[in-house]
Amino acid sequence: MAKILIIGGSKGIGNALLKQLIDKHQVINISRVRPEVSHLNLTHHSCDILVDELPNIEEVDSIVYCPGSINLKPISLLKLDDFRDDFEINFICAVKTIKKYLSQLKKSSQPSIVLFSTVATKLGMPFHASIAVSKSAVEGLVKSLGAELAPKIRINAIAPTVTNTGLASKILRNEKMIENIKERHPLKKILSPEEVAAMAEFLLSDKATSISGQIFEMDCGIVNFKI
Repeated sequence: MAKILIIGGSKGIGNALLKQLIDKHQVINISRVRPEVSHLNLTHHSCDILVDELPNIEEVDSIVYCPGSINLKPISLLKLDDFRDDFEINFICAVKTIKKYLSQLKKSSQPSIVLFSTVATKLGMPFHASIAVSKSAVEGLVKSLGAELAPKIRINAIAPTVTNTGLASKILRNEKMIENIKERHPLKKILSPEEVAAMAEFLLSDKATSISGQIFEMDCGIVNFKI
């Protein structure tokens, strides 16, 4: 039974992943809010990743870092602090987490790290400058650490398109907007958190032991198809 650390498992994709893993693995969750789940395999640490020191944990086999932001503004309205804040939550705190538990990962038999990017790093979307910059840094980290930590530790990232979570509630605030966004995607859909969590679960599993340094686009066709 692996010990899987989820940063941000109380909501969205992180919560969907927590629920998928909890029957088969020991799940350690770190978030400001306790997940609305009770299970013998769940350990929760209340922590604000932006300001608090991360808790000491003796054993960690894998890490999934889920916190992120959707800060959509034209460049004329983006302040430098917007860039700094997005960079902090999406990239710096991911590095903070990896550095904190790196020695524990190195002791594991098949350690793995999963981070999150976005289709906006590839697609070039208006009003996404701040988030695209910070997530591009995440992709660079995956490539660099994939090489540096091989062959012991695998690291990959998932780059989803719009996912139906609370984080995306502003752009999915009514049925008309949801249908418009679905229509822009060649597969005529957006993602559910469970779909993205299933990909993360796969990347953590024994079925993905040959995969590292990769960015997996879950794009419903919007990046790779022109239809």
